[in-house]
Amino acid sequence: MVWALLALSLTGVSLGAVVFYSKHGLYGVNVLLRRGGSYFVTVSRDDQRLSPSMRLGLQQPLPVVTSPAPEWTVRSPGLATAELPVLAGSVEVDRILLTRIDPSHFRFEVLTAPVGNIELGDWINDRKPTVVVNGSYFNVKGYPDTPLKSRGIAQGPPQYSATHGVFAAWADGRVSIEDLRQQPWQPIVAAATDAMVSYPLLVGLDGSTRVRSDARWLANRSFVAKDHSGRIVIGTTKEAFFSLERLGIHLREAPLDLAIVLNLDGGPLACQAVLAPGFERNFCGDWETQTSGENIILLKRVIGHRRWALPIVLAAFPR
Repeated sequence: MVWALLALSLTGVSLGAVVFYSKHGLYGVNVLLRRGGSYFVTVSRDDQRLSPSMRLGLQQPLPVVTSPAPEWTVRSPGLATAELPVLAGSVEVDRILLTRIDPSHFRFEVLTAPVGNIELGDWINDRKPTVVVNGSYFNVKGYPDTPLKSRGIAQGPPQYSATHGVFAAWADGRVSIEDLRQQPWQPIVAAATDAMVSYPLLVGLDGSTRVRSDARWLANRSFVAKDHSGRIVIGTTKEAFFSLERLGIHLREAPLDLAIVLNLDGGPLACQAVLAPGFERNFCGDWETQTSGENIILLKRVIGHRRWALPIVLAAFPR
């Protein structure tokens, strides 16, 4: 009887493993082995499990926030970094880690690793880029959810409706963020060596922000932007004060001279690394809320603060 129960249990475990693998692939397996997975819990607006910045970001009315002009530090030719405080009066409620890159000194690649075993530090150590930021969205198996191109190879869905933006880098050294409201993504991605469709467009060329999401969705955020001088600006928030709409409004009004801003994936996936002479940055977020009906739900990890794998990244390498 004991052996029969044991055999039945093993059969059930094996069947469960097969079903899990068929649904989530190696990415899901690595998520469980490396992080133990994640889950959501229901919270109130003033719940102590939220960070102080999140509790403030859920207040009504919201505090008015401003940012001073950042102090850029040149780290190497064509590369500068800064941190942009976000202030409610004299209180800092968030801070945006900024990296500004001159495309005449750096080339850009969109890199993918759907197996789910490469986190931020691995990308820096293995590929040796100067800058890495998490990329656009991916599915439960770690494959791109939006069209992209990595080193000349197209990935992601071949049929996709996009009205926000695409980051693109061409073989001749041009780098751009294109607004997809008036043009299709297909010719841009086809002509580029590396490209990535993402959403929403936080700041359009006309100054508009195209965000349609619940204001209670707070998270660490990453974005890629282009300033009026043609430089690429990458940003990641240290806290989770901003909803997407409020982040777009703040970036439009902040003294950054940004012409167009494209949102990337967020939450614990909002990661940025810089490795330059005499300077190192290695940051990943911790926070994300969503909503379930009228409830606010907070993302929690099963195993502490182990970092999430990054199946898609945007990397900058010296020319």
